[in-house]
Amino acid sequence: MGSTSGAAERAKPAAGGARPARRRLTVDRRREELMAAALELFSRRDAEYVSIDDVASAAGASRALVYHYFGGKQELYVAALKSAAAQLEARLRPQGGHPLDELTGGLTRYFDFVEEHATGFAALLKGGPANSSGEIGEVVDAVRHRLLKLIMKQMRVEEPGPVLRVTLRSWIASVETAGLDWLERRDIERPVLERMLIGQMVALLGVAAEHDSQVGELLDNLVRGGASRPADRERPGADG
Repeated sequence: MGSTSGAAERAKPAAGGARPARRRLTVDRRREELMAAALELFSRRDAEYVSIDDVASAAGASRALVYHYFGGKQELYVAALKSAAAQLEARLRPQGGHPLDELTGGLTRYFDFVEEHATGFAALLKGGPANSSGEIGEVVDAVRHRLLKLIMKQMRVEEPGPVLRVTLRSWIASVETAGLDWLERRDIERPVLERMLIGQMVALLGVAAEHDSQVGELLDNLVRGGASRPADRERPGADG
């Protein structure tokens, strides 16, 4: 009787600040939690200073469980960055509409991701330059390549010439830098920053158009979008 009673008492949840029982999660959900914890840590510290024990503690899991799912820190880091990249790409899929509206809407969704997933965004981009070779560099390069493809799709461009390609890649770098700077300082309102970046795109295309007539046609379509748009009617000499 005494031993049975003692076992029953031990089976009862401890009161106060006792550690809660570990939740039973699906494989996918547990992986997501581990990757989210890793992104949080990797965004605040260099990967070399983050241990598997740190990730396990942040996720409320065991060290053995992290190794079971990912094999090691490098595998976990790559998986976490790929997760952040997939989330960002999903936000940026074209919604349909005029190219300039598409570009503006895509930039807004980009900064929605920056704001809502600050740790993932920071870890994704900060992981690139310091790890320009190997799997991590490939993840970051793949994100930039996909962003280039998405912008081309928004602009109705199948294959950019060298002038347009350099222009678009330069703009993507500006947007990335602006996102990191905004997360760090937040001393400019988001709508202002987004309008400024759209203005930069138009200005960059204007310079590129001086060197490539195809870019000039693209810029004309991007900014004016047809004779029915107000900018067309207000442009000096638009009536001939």
